Amino acid sequence: RSMARLRIRSVLVTGANRGIGLGLVRHFLELPEPPQWVFAGCRDPKGQRAQELQNLASKHPNLVIVPLEVADPDSIKAAAARVREQLGGSGLNLLINNAGIAKLSLLDSETLENMTQVYTTNTVGPLLLGQAFLPLLKKAAQGSPGSGLSCSKAAIVNMSSNGGSIASPAGWELMQVVSYRCSK
Repeated sequence: RSMARLRIRSVLVTGANRGIGLGLVRHFLELPEPPQWVFAGCRDPKGQRAQELQNLASKHPNLVIVPLEVADPDSIKAAAARVREQLGGSGLNLLINNAGIAKLSLLDSETLENMTQVYTTNTVGPLLLGQAFLPLLKKAAQGSPGSGLSCSKAAIVNMSSNGGSIASPAGWELMQVVSYRCSK
């Protein structure tokens, strides 16, 4: 309901080929006044796992699928350049850091490799994305009326989950996923 009042010109959603990311892309496209540009970041835009996203893009000319591996600084830079080029001088209103990975691990069997890979994707990736897209976010904020903070001006939204909540420890017995829980 509150998203219906959201007035944004452009949004980038990472991890947009499935789950929450795909749901967010769909929601933005179905708004009464959809954004001029919806950028959908995913690792393999032409792959089978991005089929639903490809189908949406064929029906919505304002949907741009952007190759993006959030654990790879070069991929992030290339995605920022692609978005900047598409925006043609205007800024990016909203960056939604949704991409994430989980590796099944118990406390006594967690490894440095798992922990590093999950942290790089879930924690470091959003930081690097924020840095790479900050100039475009600042440009959008400067071009927006009003002085208050608002997602309609410019914002970074970092998605978390119940799995990362210290207020909800019940999930520990179900699935420890140590690296994921720490990274979220």
